[in-house]
Amino acid sequence: MMQQVHLNLDDAWGPIDGMQSLDLRTWGPRLRYHGRRDEVDAFYHEIRPHLASFVLYGSGDFHYLAAVFLRRIEVPVVVVSFDNHPDWDVRPPHWACGGWVNRALEIPQVRRVSVWGCGNFELTFPSRLFANHRALRDGTLEVHAWAERQSESVRHRFDCMLRQNWRERFERFAESLSGQDVYVTIDLDCLAATEALTNWENGLFTAADVKWALNVLCERSRLSGADLCGAWSPPAYARRFQRFAGEWDHPKLAPVDPPHAKTVNAAALRIIWPPAPIPR
Repeated sequence: MMQQVHLNLDDAWGPIDGMQSLDLRTWGPRLRYHGRRDEVDAFYHEIRPHLASFVLYGSGDFHYLAAVFLRRIEVPVVVVSFDNHPDWDVRPPHWACGGWVNRALEIPQVRRVSVWGCGNFELTFPSRLFANHRALRDGTLEVHAWAERQSESVRHRFDCMLRQNWRERFERFAESLSGQDVYVTIDLDCLAATEALTNWENGLFTAADVKWALNVLCERSRLSGADLCGAWSPPAYARRFQRFAGEWDHPKLAPVDPPHAKTVNAAALRIIWPPAPIPR
């Protein structure tokens, strides 16, 4: 089994059996939603000696840390992201949960990023104006979105997938990675609302779907690392602008019962991780 560590930034998770937990809650408010460059660098310097092949961390507000974890990867990799959002926004700030894919693509070892499960409004006009269009054109960024969540024009533009055919598409994708190294990042908001409680809009995957896809990747390619975030936690910010931007950008969701959220999300985690061989 891969070595694993839990970075506790926000108490999004309860105790996880067999997983070392680092208390990093003093960092949580400073890094939530977006972080300053110097603080992100200092955070990486502090946690670098403790990182493991699999990293569990908090809310999807911290998903941009996936690009920070990728700094330690020493071999060329294809990043496979399961997320309800493309996280391709080219606007400032430099480190933010809505634009971390661009930071990942700046890392020399990252060959391309493939995002699976997008179902939100960012693929529609005018939101998609802020996408990384250069990466989309040259193929270093690809987005596999749900047709069920998009208009006809968006379905055509992004060649969207359906619940009925996404596994066949993913099989072909995984086959194209045969023998290559992959890094997987999972945001629980890619799951349906019945399967995960998050700080963002939910997607359409089930936990069993993501488990299946992870197993397919492990069968076809070499898993060089993985991370998982997206569990709900109460927002806490260190700076006023950070709070303003975060509250403005987040969707207005129904109140969440924290103990219930931890129970639901822990159940999803147990299904998804660790990967297991596909029965033949």
